[in-house]
Amino acid sequence: MNKSSLQAVRAAAAYQSTVLENGLTVRVHTMPGFTGVHAVYGTRFGSIDRELIRDGVRMKLPAGVAHFLEHKMFESEKGDAFSLFAKTGAVANAYTSFDKTCYIFTSSGNAAENLDILLDFVSHPYFTEQTIAKEQGIIGQEIKQYDDSPDWRLVFGLYRCLYQRHPIRDDIAGTVESIAEITPEMLYTCADAFYRPQNMILAVAGNVTMEQVLDACKRAQIPQKEGLIERVPVEEPQELAQTYDEISMAVSKPLFGIAFKETPPKGDALKTEIICDILTELICGSMTPLYRRLYDEGLVSPGFSGELLSLPGVLSILFGGEASDPQQVRRLLLEEIARQKSEGVDEELFILCKNQLYGELVQELENVEDVASALASSFFRGHSPADEIETLAALTIEDVNEALRTMLCEERSATLLIRPIEQP
Repeated sequence: MNKSSLQAVRAAAAYQSTVLENGLTVRVHTMPGFTGVHAVYGTRFGSIDRELIRDGVRMKLPAGVAHFLEHKMFESEKGDAFSLFAKTGAVANAYTSFDKTCYIFTSSGNAAENLDILLDFVSHPYFTEQTIAKEQGIIGQEIKQYDDSPDWRLVFGLYRCLYQRHPIRDDIAGTVESIAEITPEMLYTCADAFYRPQNMILAVAGNVTMEQVLDACKRAQIPQKEGLIERVPVEEPQELAQTYDEISMAVSKPLFGIAFKETPPKGDALKTEIICDILTELICGSMTPLYRRLYDEGLVSPGFSGELLSLPGVLSILFGGEASDPQQVRRLLLEEIARQKSEGVDEELFILCKNQLYGELVQELENVEDVASALASSFFRGHSPADEIETLAALTIEDVNEALRTMLCEERSATLLIRPIEQP
């Protein structure tokens, strides 16, 4: 990546940013020539936020509260927010992850009206005993659907093997039992604690200007909330909860996963995250000799891959998917990791993987949904989209080899196997 390429990317990634008096961060990327608008209104409140201290009072939350709150925020005394968006022609949605909750809309017009709807319903929660009881039944069915998903069970099974105490062990939606503990008072407390402007981001991209977005914020009149909120960190030991587990499900082929518990970086995690992303591709990405062997010999299905999870107190690398011979796949994976630790990563493959990641980041600058999402996600991670591209550009093969020496250690790995249910 030469200097002129980086300059072109910086220009494409340019956006305006400001912090309002109430503490809300606003990021806007005006994209000439685009007709659509995509907005993300998000807060740092996810499934791992399970304990807080509010004005000196300690409070524990059951699993699934952030996800439950996300569902309920669309309801108000004025009606359902989805119906309001539908009248303007906008498509709305929301999602809860481990560390954040985001509310989004996409529209081809009516940007001001849709921003008014978005800022209004997220800022004015409304809950009753009756609506909560109804939602408990709805989300209970959703939880059962996740329980029937082999891929979901594989990933969370591995997290439960790696971590002893961290809330990453618990499903984002919680359990039927945990969401039964949720009350209107609990949801109002969480909304007050975490849906504070100073804890939130409004990211908008497309056919829109910063002036239009700021006007919407003025109309919303979102006040700054007083009081002190403190998250309670989890003391997670280095040791694994367990090194092996297996379950039986209605699958046609076995699913296999191996996960590595890494040491979370101190301070800025961006470089470490990029190194881990590249390592998953260097070990078992679609361009590697190992993947070609596994696939050609019918040992894995095309979806077999690696992924990174980086959160406060968590850093792990997972490899998994369908595998006809899980033990053989595990052995070959560990042998390839050991070889690269000893010999160093292949320079040509490193360049290919680096360029592939670079291409993915640049591609995110080409549509309004990806641009707004990148503005929001980078805010939660404490940097900008351009920082990610520049950190990648500066990354060397020596950086990757140095990290690999202390990462992906077999003694800090756990294996999970999902076997097909044996027919009688």
